[in-house]
Amino acid sequence: MAEAASQGRKLTFLERFSYGGGDLGYSLAYNMAGAFLLFYYTDVVRLPAEAVGTIFLVARLLDAVIDPLFGIAVDKTRTRWGRTRPYFLFTAVPYALVFIAVFHVPDMAQGWQLAYAFVTFKLLGILLSAGSIPYTALMPMMTLDTQERLKLGGARSVGTSISVILGTAATMPLVAVFGGDDLQAGFTWTTLVFAAISLVALILLFRNCRERFEDKAVASDFKAFPAIMQMVRNRAWLVCFSFCLLYFIRFGVMLGLTIFFAKDVIGKPWLIPVMLPMVSGGLLIAAFIAPPILARTGIRAGCVAAIAVSLVLFAFMALIDSAADWQLAGIGVPPLLFPYFLFSITTSITITAIFTMAAESVDYHQSKHGVRYEGLLSSGISVSTKVGMAVGSALAAYVLAFAAYDPASVTDAARGDIRLAYYAVPSVMLILQAVAVLFWPMGGSKDITTGEGRTDWSDPAEGETA
Repeated sequence: MAEAASQGRKLTFLERFSYGGGDLGYSLAYNMAGAFLLFYYTDVVRLPAEAVGTIFLVARLLDAVIDPLFGIAVDKTRTRWGRTRPYFLFTAVPYALVFIAVFHVPDMAQGWQLAYAFVTFKLLGILLSAGSIPYTALMPMMTLDTQERLKLGGARSVGTSISVILGTAATMPLVAVFGGDDLQAGFTWTTLVFAAISLVALILLFRNCRERFEDKAVASDFKAFPAIMQMVRNRAWLVCFSFCLLYFIRFGVMLGLTIFFAKDVIGKPWLIPVMLPMVSGGLLIAAFIAPPILARTGIRAGCVAAIAVSLVLFAFMALIDSAADWQLAGIGVPPLLFPYFLFSITTSITITAIFTMAAESVDYHQSKHGVRYEGLLSSGISVSTKVGMAVGSALAAYVLAFAAYDPASVTDAARGDIRLAYYAVPSVMLILQAVAVLFWPMGGSKDITTGEGRTDWSDPAEGETA
């Protein structure tokens, strides 16, 4: 009875605010790196693009091994602070310090610079895993109510959008203010400011968000391999993993190439702090409109519809782009910005869906296997996020290498290659996302994220009923 009453308890504004701020704390460094680390390495430190792409790819692929270890650690953790909150407390300061180090490559031989770049970037990824996996695992422990989870997902989307605003729109203006013509000094001071913001956000997460539901069926000495085998047989988790992986491949490619698309293809460098923040603006708007939309349509139908609209908008943007020569046209504000902004909103609806899907896959796991394993399942989603960004960022770097990109002299052929990749790769990823989410399991005759309370988790495709 006590647990049933607790399940119906509405979360406070402070809890939702602090939970959403947790994404700001962990994503700020991540988004700044995603948007500007390729530019920082190639144009400030002057490292070769193909080597940078390999650093991104190898460092993040190692997360496929590292992240499940952190997930298992969360499920085995038993402390007076709970299972997730100690990780927020003890990773906050190291994460902030390594973030600063990533954007402060010393002046030394190029080989040593590449080694430094790899080590610091990998350390940032490890610390991100140590905090973000428990963070994702926290949501299903805070509430069992799907509607409350959608609200938490919306709050997290707000935190994500603010991190993207700061990590993209504010970065280069702050670099200019702090460093002037000295880009390295500008990046150093900017990361100091952002690291302080991250630290405050993570402290609030630790103080104000509590675990209310503990899976007593999971012993602290459980065997990892059987648990992993159960995870990969969890259909809801597999769909969430695939959907998230494809989303972040697309996001990584677009984030990495937008700088070069704006300044070299369109020929308007001032669009960099305009186009990148439009992504965050889309996230912010979607954070408010996605929960009621998804609550009415369900995860599957809502995501497919959002992706279909996104593809139409992106095609319209490409059509506008192909109809004008931006190097010669005297147009002040390119008209492609309007469909680009709407595209950012519609694709961002799926982020709230991903956050909720991750929590629902824990419930699905319990219905099929009798245990929850919040940490392990969350680690798999973390892998998809970081590997997706790694593949996307590496693809962006390899596009530059393929195009023989030279920041001192950009050829028309290079511009053409960048333009083609900017439209083709995201479109393919969106289509694959739509295919993936079609396999999202159903609860009875309804999607698992619709209706009142919990559903029965029957899955006609599997022939099982919980």
